[in-house]
Amino acid sequence: MLRRGKVVAVGATVFAFLFSTTLPAQAFTLPPLFVKLADSPTLASPGIVLIDPTTNETIYSRDADVERAPASVLKLFSMTTVLNALSPDLTFKTTISETATPGTFILAGSADPWLTASPFEAQKYQRAFSPTLINKLLDLHPDLKRITLEYDNVYSSDISILQHYFYGHLIITPVKVSSVADATTPIASIESPPLSKIIEFTLLYSDNVLADRLARTAARAMGFGTDTAGLQVAFEKTLSDIGISSNGLQIYDGNGLSHQTRVTARQVADLLLAISKDPKFKVIEDGLPTAGLTGTLKTRFVNDAPQAVGLVHAKTGWINTTVSLAGYVTVGPNQYVFAIVANHIHNLESARQAARVTIDQMLGSIAKPLN
Repeated sequence: MLRRGKVVAVGATVFAFLFSTTLPAQAFTLPPLFVKLADSPTLASPGIVLIDPTTNETIYSRDADVERAPASVLKLFSMTTVLNALSPDLTFKTTISETATPGTFILAGSADPWLTASPFEAQKYQRAFSPTLINKLLDLHPDLKRITLEYDNVYSSDISILQHYFYGHLIITPVKVSSVADATTPIASIESPPLSKIIEFTLLYSDNVLADRLARTAARAMGFGTDTAGLQVAFEKTLSDIGISSNGLQIYDGNGLSHQTRVTARQVADLLLAISKDPKFKVIEDGLPTAGLTGTLKTRFVNDAPQAVGLVHAKTGWINTTVSLAGYVTVGPNQYVFAIVANHIHNLESARQAARVTIDQMLGSIAKPLN
């Protein structure tokens, strides 16, 4: 969580910080290098905001209220919506059962986004390994060469993956049903870890499938549809619930891949402020990658701003014309909230990489360890 302490200098003008003691306030100035890099043509007129959360002062702002395509920074909105709708202790369960019809089985789920047919992912990340269910069935019926698999509340793409996994060994004919009343004897079940762990993974590795599935699950739990319109209303309600304006917000998916999605840098920063102050959202902070150390930031800052390694905790993002980063930067005894969305980048990887370097160096110009 955010800390209070002595004054740190990070204002283009002079700003005083709140104290837990009666010592007189000191002042500090935002380094000129930060401003110079913010104006760099490599960022092509970005939206930027830097906020001191102890005073809610905006330390630096540039076109912060312009709606932009945020790329994967949108996952901050998605995961906040998820935690606004669902318990972090929620788990998802998937069960395979017999039916009265020989050769027909029922796969009944709870829309588990965590299913995988990859042994690597199952072992490394403890993801729920869906082939386990079919293997348990085959242990009971080793002579089966084909089955009809009725399924409810399981993603059709996960069914297709199962078909591919058992190709050449077992023919699976899937049939989507709206009821599992025909199920008789359960054969086996698998369960995901708590939702909190899935959210941390989603943010750490910026998993697009998980983010989109979770956002739509949350929208449904809130009583809205799982289509684009449902996502829009769910996100708007979440922002309203935590006191953030949704003016100009346009949502087209739960992962930020759409170029049509629009948020402002200020909305991102305001959301990060709310996240930092509400224990309900602590899992989002816990899931953010750390500069030079973990997740999608593991290789960032190491060469271009090594002084910031370990001092930036943030959500990365990119699509063809956007490079974004938003989170928290440690400056001595305090952390500041920042959001940077550059959405006019040339559609070249070299241009995107140049933008990343500029952003890293901006944060490196203010990042300072506690001691």
